[in-house]
Amino acid sequence: MVSLERSQEAAVNASFRKRLSQKELLIGTLLTLPSPEVAEILVEAGFDWIFIDVEHGTHSLQDVQRILQATERRCPCVVRVPLMDEIWVKRILDTGPAGILVPHVNSAQDAQDIMQMCLYPPQGKRSTGISRAQGYGMKSQEYVKNANQEMVVVLQVEHIDGVRNIESIVEVPGAAAVFVGPYDLSGSINKLGDVTDPEVMECIEKVKTACDRAGIPAGIFGVDAEAVEPYIRLGYTLIAVGSDTLFLGKEALQTLRLIR
Repeated sequence: MVSLERSQEAAVNASFRKRLSQKELLIGTLLTLPSPEVAEILVEAGFDWIFIDVEHGTHSLQDVQRILQATERRCPCVVRVPLMDEIWVKRILDTGPAGILVPHVNSAQDAQDIMQMCLYPPQGKRSTGISRAQGYGMKSQEYVKNANQEMVVVLQVEHIDGVRNIESIVEVPGAAAVFVGPYDLSGSINKLGDVTDPEVMECIEKVKTACDRAGIPAGIFGVDAEAVEPYIRLGYTLIAVGSDTLFLGKEALQTLRLIR
């Protein structure tokens, strides 16, 4: 039974990697609450992928693994680590997500360091373990053999320094996508939250242009459908819209307004 479930999960993750590489439009949302049940609700709603946010959410490693166990036979999950740190990257990868998203990528050296953390030798320096990703030791050889080709590594550009260095960042081999964080990006030029400011939009456009030249899919976050719609028109394909808490709060407020 466990082997069958892991095979189903592997098939879901492989499909996600293929769809991402083909620049198919993939709509996901942020999971900030450490709840497998909330994750299941979002999967039932029909999202193409789930963005598990360990940077700003309250997830522990065990929470991440429980969420993956609840969802990944039906929907792939990408986990954002809290920082660019080898221990965090290694431990998150060992829980077995479809992909990993690393924030605050500001230079080609950052991108190279990330790929080293995520890939097994000889391409990288990731150490081997016996965890969920490896089938608890029962699929270690198979996992190690295929992991470098199958892992989705997403680089998040969310600072003006990353924008300035984007041409060299996208030249680093191995990244599956580049993901723009518009809110932190706007803050890095002292326009926090003003994501439609012309200077912020120019930065976002520069990232997309560099991704297009390199043939790398581009992704972005928006708080709602209206926020992401312009970027979808521009060709962004890895979309994260809203979050569990935003959906909950918005629906609660709307319901109370209607009743009162």
